[in-house]
Amino acid sequence: MNFDLSIVPFSRRESFLAVSILPKARDRQQGLYMRTVRGGDDKFGEAFHIDMLDESGQSVSFLSKASPERIQLTSERGLMAEICISDSRTFRVRANGCGIRLTFRTAAYDYAYQASPSSWEVNSFTHECRFMVTALVGELRMEVPWDKIKSSYVIANFLPDNNTGKLEFAIEEFRTILEPRMAWEPFDDVVKQVKEEFNLWLDNSLTLPLRWEESRVLAAYITWSCLVPAEGCLTRPAMYMSKNWMTNIWSWDHCFNAMALVRHDPKLAWDQFMIFFDRQDESGLIPDFINDKYELWNCNKPPIHGWTLAWMMARTDFIKEAQLQEVYGPLSKWTKWWFNYRDGDSDGIPQYNHGNDSGWDNSTAFNNGIPVESPDLAAFLILQAELLAEIAERLGHVEEAVEWRKLAEGTMKKMISHFWKNGQFTACRSGTHELSEGDSLLLFVPIILGKRLPEHIRTALLEGLRDENRFLTANGWATESVNSPFYSADGYWRGPIWAPSTMILVEGAAAAGDLELAEMVSRRFCAMLDRSGMAENFDAMTGQGLRDRAFTWTSSVFLILGNEYTTE
Repeated sequence: MNFDLSIVPFSRRESFLAVSILPKARDRQQGLYMRTVRGGDDKFGEAFHIDMLDESGQSVSFLSKASPERIQLTSERGLMAEICISDSRTFRVRANGCGIRLTFRTAAYDYAYQASPSSWEVNSFTHECRFMVTALVGELRMEVPWDKIKSSYVIANFLPDNNTGKLEFAIEEFRTILEPRMAWEPFDDVVKQVKEEFNLWLDNSLTLPLRWEESRVLAAYITWSCLVPAEGCLTRPAMYMSKNWMTNIWSWDHCFNAMALVRHDPKLAWDQFMIFFDRQDESGLIPDFINDKYELWNCNKPPIHGWTLAWMMARTDFIKEAQLQEVYGPLSKWTKWWFNYRDGDSDGIPQYNHGNDSGWDNSTAFNNGIPVESPDLAAFLILQAELLAEIAERLGHVEEAVEWRKLAEGTMKKMISHFWKNGQFTACRSGTHELSEGDSLLLFVPIILGKRLPEHIRTALLEGLRDENRFLTANGWATESVNSPFYSADGYWRGPIWAPSTMILVEGAAAAGDLELAEMVSRRFCAMLDRSGMAENFDAMTGQGLRDRAFTWTSSVFLILGNEYTTE
C-alpha cells in the first residue's frame, strides 16, 4: 500500500503526530511537513518543514512514497531518507548520502536551547508542546538567533557521518518533562513493529469483495491512523475525523466509527460511542465536538445514538448489563433534553435551532429561517425512546419502560400528523409552521422507522428514493434533488453525496423491506469510493471527492456497507 501525502496524512494509532505535503499558503511554503494535530479544529499544525540536502548543503527536490509504517524520500540523484513514527510521540528519521534540514517557524515566545551535547529542545508555544531534537548518527548544527524574548527562527541541519554517509535523528514530542532514553531501538525494528501493528488491525477489519481490497486497506489505514490517545478533554482513545484539518470528533460522526469497530474491537467501539457522554452537561446536552484541548457547545448534533446503539447491540454480545447501566442514564438525559429545551412552541415536536444541529449544516430545510422542526429529528427520538424502553426493561425499570414507550408512540403520531402533507414529509419553521423550500434528502430520513411507518408512507418514501431523476444518481443519493434550483455540485449538504446520509438511508430502506434498493445504493456508493477515495463528501454526478479527502466516517461507512450489503 502506498498513498499520496498531499491527500492522506502519515500517522499511526494513538499519536498526535503526522506528516503531510501541504500546499502553499500566506505564511507557509509548499512542501513536506512534520505536524502535530494537538489543539483541535481547522488548522494543519505544521511544526517542521523538511528539506533534503546534497553534499554541498543545498536543498534538492525529492519524491515521497508513503506506506503505513514509513515514508521513503528519494531524489533524482539517488539520495534517500526514511521517516517513521516509532511510538506515539516520536519521529525517527534515517538517511543515506544526504543531509536533512528542519525549519521551525517561530511565533509568540517560541524558542530553542541546547539541552545536551546532541539534543536541542524546541519549546513551541504555538503548538502548546515541546520537541526534543536529538542526533543519533551524524552531526547536528543548529541556527537559533535570539531576539529579546524568543528565537527569531529555528533551523536544525542534520549532516551525515563523514565516514559512512549515514544519518539518524529523532524528534520527541512532549508537554512537560521528558525522561531521557536509555537506548534507541534500531530503525528497522521500529518500522517492523509499526507494520505488524497495522497488519493486525487490517486483518481484523471488516472484509469486502476482493475487487475493493485496495480501498479496504486505505479505509483501514485511515481509521487506524486517525486514532489519538486519551488526553486532556479526551477521556478515552478517540478516532478523529481526519488528521488533515478536521482534527476533532463530532457528536454524530463518532457513531459511524463505533459501528465499523463493533465486530472486531468492541471495547474500542464502546469508547467511541461513550466518549461524548463522558462530557455531557447536567442539562443532558452533549457537545458539538471535542478535541484534546476543548469542547464546543454552540451547536450540537442529532440524536442518532439510540439508532446506533440498537445497531451495535444486534452485532455484538459485548454490550451486557454493565454497559447498559453505564449508558442508560446519559442516553435518557440526552433524549429528554430535546423535549425539555428544544420545543420552543410547546407542540411536542422538538426543533433544530440551527442547521448545524441537524448535521446537515446548510440543508434547504433551513432556507426559510430558524428554528426548524424536521421529521428526521422526530424519527431519531422515536427510535431512541424505544431503545430506552428496552434497556429499562432489561434493567428492571418497569415503570420507566412504560413511559418511554408512551413517548415513542406519541411522538410517532405527532410526527405523521405534523409533517406528512400531500404525500411527502415536510419541514417547517417552529412557531409559524411555514414550510421550508427546496427538496432535501433530509426529509426521507424517517424511512429508518421501517415498518413502524404506515404502508402508504413507506411506499411513497421508497418510491422517492428510487427516483433516478431526483436523488438517486449513478453514485448514490444526492443530498438535494438534482432538479432542485438549490442544487450545487459542491454545495456541502445541497447536493453532494455523504457517507452518513447514505448509511442511514440504506439501513432505512432495508428496514422498510426494500433490500434490493439498499444493496444497489451500497454498490454504487462503494464503487464511487473505490474510484475516488475516502473524501468528506462527493460530487453526486461525477463521483469526485470533495473537501477533506481522508475522512474516517467515510472509511467506516465504506467498510460497513461493503461488508453488509455487497457480494463478490
